[in-house]
Formats: sequence, C-alpha cells, structure tokens
Amino acid sequence: MWATEPEQARRVGIVGAGVIGGGWALHYLRTGFDVDVYDPSPAAYADLLRMVEASWPLLERMGLREGASPDRLVFHDTLAAAVADADLVQENAPENGPVKQRVLAEVDRAARPEVVIASSTSGFAMTMLQADCEHPERCVVGHPFNPPYLIPVVEVVGGSRTDPAAVDWLVRFYAGTGKRPLRLSRELPGFVGNRLQEALWREALHMVAAGEATVAEIDASIAFGPGLRWALMGPCLTFHLAGGSGGMAHMLDHFGAALEEPWTRLQAPPLTPELRDQMIEGCLREADGRSVAELERVRDGFLAELLELVERYTAVCDP
Repeated sequence: MWATEPEQARRVGIVGAGVIGGGWALHYLRTGFDVDVYDPSPAAYADLLRMVEASWPLLERMGLREGASPDRLVFHDTLAAAVADADLVQENAPENGPVKQRVLAEVDRAARPEVVIASSTSGFAMTMLQADCEHPERCVVGHPFNPPYLIPVVEVVGGSRTDPAAVDWLVRFYAGTGKRPLRLSRELPGFVGNRLQEALWREALHMVAAGEATVAEIDASIAFGPGLRWALMGPCLTFHLAGGSGGMAHMLDHFGAALEEPWTRLQAPPLTPELRDQMIEGCLREADGRSVAELERVRDGFLAELLELVERYTAVCDP
C-alpha cells in the first residue's frame, strides 16, 4: 500500500524550516537521509545552513549513521518540488489551525498518494487538519519535542480518517531513525507531553503574576529538583517510589488528601503587559548576557551527555 517499507525509506521532504522543521532536517541528515526542504521565507535557507553548521560538530561527536552528510540537504523553490520524491513528508507549518490545514492539503495534492504525511503540530487534532485532504488516510501527527535532533520522543496519533496502517508505518519509521515513538491510545487536544508541560507552564505564570516566585526560582526548582528525576522515570513512577515499599498505593493513601489543597490554578492567567514584561526580564536576567544561540549550544551539549547517561539506565526502568 505504501511507497516503501519504513526501513527502506531514504528521502524525506521537509515543509517549513523554522526551529522544528530545521531540527527535523538535522535529525534526518544525521541518520543518513536525503533531505529536501521548502520554506517560503526568503531567509529560511541561510538560517537552516547556519543551524546545520552550528550543530553538526555535536552530532558528529554523538555519532553519525552511514551516509550522514550535510551535503544531502537540498533547498527547493516550491513545495511540490520538495515533496515530489519523498518517502515521508514532515510538515512544520506555523502553529495556526487554518494555515496548517491549508498546507497539509497542499502537501497531500503534491506528494505521491502512497507516501505517509506527518504533521509536527504541537496540539491540533489530525481530524481537523486532514479535513481538506484528498488522501486523509495517510495523514498522521508526528509531534516532536525541541530540539528534534536530540530529544528522542515523538508523539504519534492519527485522526478519524487516518488508516491505522499509516500510524503503524510512521511508528516503525521513526523507531528506525533512532527516535522513541510514543503511539498515543487516542486523539486528544495537546497530546500528552504538551498537556503536562502546559499545566506546569500555567502555574509558573500564575506564581510570577502574583509575585509568589521569580522566574529564576521557578527554573531552579525544576532544573535541580524534580526535573532530574523526570529525565529517567517520569512523574508517575517517581511518585511510586515516594510511597516507599508500599509504592503508589501507599503514596495515594498517605498523600491523597493533599490533592484537595488549593495549591494550583489550572486556568491560564491573563497575559497582561506587566506579566509579559516580568517573564521577559526574568529570562534575560537568567541568560546573563548570553544569546539564544549560546544557550542553545549549552543546552544541546548537556542533552547529548545526558542522553548517554539515560541510555545506560533506561533498560531497568522500561516496562
């Protein structure tokens, strides 16, 4: 049914080359694919080349697959040319519902009918995005986490008109490129990872808005606290250990009453000009004069080393 088996795929079409699309391009270049890219922005090609140049030394240290080379990147003037020969298309249009719906339909018209199309949407349902596609059965969410060339997890889920075989194909494909595909049990707004991130993000905004904590305090509390545990076990298994020998059962029985405490506010706070300024100023103070590019290099170097450590311990925590 599909143009090729996942393991035989050799060419990826990238539509949209911003932070996420560019990150996907790096991932596929590192794993030995030919990568065809289209982005309507006049600056996109130069920006992507700078991203590749800046990140390639780190990827070399982490290890490249056979055939991996920045020379396998080709930028195209049209969307149709970028997807014409693709074995998979990864769509990364701006996170705007109507825009993504239109772009996905355009990709669907241009790509070979038997090629799976993956959308990097961070929250929109594929059921909505595939509404105008002639071949909705091959459209699947493939939601990564930034940066895609380092963070292993990618959430995979279809829409109401997606063929389950397309989801199967994409899961196998991602796994073959070294990603850790998380096949979701159902379609839900925001998926799983972003739902959890957003809950934490809203609470952080509330604390800053209310003057209860600073940006630096919030970041330190996670980076040097529960974030260290979550890198290996996640929140549920972490709390299972908090119950001692009784595990999650004891944890719930002992601390369950605290769930009724009015600590958190799950509704997002109004993004007032004052709150916006506080968040920006707090981040600039933390950055302490370092540019975004400098901080990205620090982040990527840290993640590369952390992933090596996580791999050594993951086997004992995997179900």
